[in-house]
Amino acid sequence: MLGLRTCIYKVTDLAKAKDWFASAFNTKPYFDEPFYVGFEVGGYELGLQPTEHSNPVSENVLTYWGVDDIEKAYAHLLSCGAVEHESPRNVGGEIRVATVVDPWNNVIGIIYNPSFKVS
Repeated sequence: MLGLRTCIYKVTDLAKAKDWFASAFNTKPYFDEPFYVGFEVGGYELGLQPTEHSNPVSENVLTYWGVDDIEKAYAHLLSCGAVEHESPRNVGGEIRVATVVDPWNNVIGIIYNPSFKVS
């Protein structure tokens, strides 16, 4: 295994999702086709894949995106239209996590971990 490369969220409206994720993650897609939209976020791929079926909220796998200020990032996601899933909380030491649900029922996690360094 070489480590995480891509996190894909399935969405029923690719155009709206593209705009939403661009605002939520403060970035523009580098790849934009009708079958896939890709964003580069901190050296990793955030992908949007169209689907015809609304996804139920799933907690089987969670992806946490690193942030410098979890309260600010959490508030930003909520202001973009995400809804609270788990508010920011301490999970040991200085590490804090939170999750929101996007408009397509995907759970998006954020994490503040001052010890984690991308290699």
